[in-house]
Amino acid sequence: MADPPGCCSTCATCLLCPYSCQWITAKKKKRKGLRTTKCDCSWFLFLFCVFLFTLVWLYFAIIILNDFHNFNEFIFRQRKLWLDWSLVLLIATAVLISYSSVLLVLALCLQLCGQPLKLHWVHKILLILTALVVAAAFTGLGIKWAEEWKSARISLQATGPFLHIGTVGGMTLLAWPLASFIYRTRNTGLRVFLLLVYCAVMMALYLAPLGITSPCIMEENQLPPKPALVGHRGAPMLAPENTLMSLHKAVECDVQVFETDVMVSADGVPFLMHDEELTRTTNVQAVFPDRAAQSTAFNWTDLQRLDAGSWFLERRPFPTVQSLSPGDRNETTKQRIPSLEQALEAAKQSNISIMFDLRPENHSDYQNFVNVTLGVILQSGIPLQQVLWLPDGFREDVKQQAPGVQQVYGRKRLKNEKEPVLHVNLPYQDMSSEEIRQYRQDNISVNLYVVNQPWLFSVLWCSGVSSVTTNACQVLKEMKHPIWLLPSSTYLMIWIVVDCVSFLIIIWAFFLLKKCSHRRRPAESETDVLLTKINSLMQE
Repeated sequence: MADPPGCCSTCATCLLCPYSCQWITAKKKKRKGLRTTKCDCSWFLFLFCVFLFTLVWLYFAIIILNDFHNFNEFIFRQRKLWLDWSLVLLIATAVLISYSSVLLVLALCLQLCGQPLKLHWVHKILLILTALVVAAAFTGLGIKWAEEWKSARISLQATGPFLHIGTVGGMTLLAWPLASFIYRTRNTGLRVFLLLVYCAVMMALYLAPLGITSPCIMEENQLPPKPALVGHRGAPMLAPENTLMSLHKAVECDVQVFETDVMVSADGVPFLMHDEELTRTTNVQAVFPDRAAQSTAFNWTDLQRLDAGSWFLERRPFPTVQSLSPGDRNETTKQRIPSLEQALEAAKQSNISIMFDLRPENHSDYQNFVNVTLGVILQSGIPLQQVLWLPDGFREDVKQQAPGVQQVYGRKRLKNEKEPVLHVNLPYQDMSSEEIRQYRQDNISVNLYVVNQPWLFSVLWCSGVSSVTTNACQVLKEMKHPIWLLPSSTYLMIWIVVDCVSFLIIIWAFFLLKKCSHRRRPAESETDVLLTKINSLMQE
């Protein structure tokens, strides 16, 4: 196939070699007579689908970063191996999307240059493997982490308008190679089919904003107050979780509530600890190598022998650990497991509230845990309105013994609620924007957890949530405004302009390439006649 005008032999060679992996066919004389077959077209379609499939997975990978610390903790509890698996996820995804993107760009450029789309078998195998890996990732996500599908739905409220613009732009650029292929192929049925499919897709994209809803499409004066910040186990990106240092760092981040977890030692002392085993956040294996690491099996004296801070520097659960100052690093190594009494005293001095869950809920002596914990709270002298009680077990007893404690429920309100529910604490996936607005109108405080990414915080801010529990208080503290806020009239104008510009570019692409195809045909005809005459003379 001859190189069309505007595409030199060198450019064609540079495009064809990486795509076909057949260096000898890159030479013009060896490339003559090659054509793109139906099989080649099928592989190009497969490449395009793999690219889209991988692109969607990249989007999911970015979304689930908000919750990936939970996955790291889960793997550690199962395998006793700590690794920031988010880096593995992002690197692997970047490799897959880069590979499929490069191949797709090469294919589109080859089509514009009129070169054959002869995908090499190595690329075919790698594309199949890419599709299988991404499919396995989606399957694993659906089986083990199904709530992330809800996270993706929420993310569309933050990214929907921009995804629409990006998709329209990408499909508009696709008009060039599509028009080139349509004007080159002689298969009328294929032409009609491709045009109909492309027109249907573009029409759907042009009308997509009719189905795009986002709480951040509102007027500036309608924006609710910024949600209050609740420190998830303190400020775990700046200090070891559930330590006094973490509490103080959270106070510096202007959090209003210190969220933690409480367990009771074997000798009846409530202390701060999330895991049922001490392995992840202490050096229990070094100090007590022959003992089981169950948190509630240790007395308070033994718990005080454990280092609750050095693990933070060794395992680096968050990238922010690398930026700690020498003074903070030194203070980290001095951290011990704090008792609930110490935490209440620190909260009282800092004038912040404390919200906690009492674990483990299935313990045979749980009622005694509740009584012991209540005793410490009442003896601490902290104003009871600063204590937010999360545990559901024996809640009625708590109301009787400490009526001033604020009761926070880990569920939505019921239709026939006997007592009014004033505070709810739920995963952010469990509340829709409409429910948040309704709760806000009914003066019910809604706290959602765990919110780390600014995009998610922005959506919940626009929805009117009261507060969010976060690991990244130092990041959300600096946000003075949602990432974006658009009046509906402005968004309507953007929608119309984008669609009109896209339509004009597509018309121009088809018109220009049609004009170029008409110019090439006479030249190709004259060349064919001349070659025929020369061949006849040589035979005579």
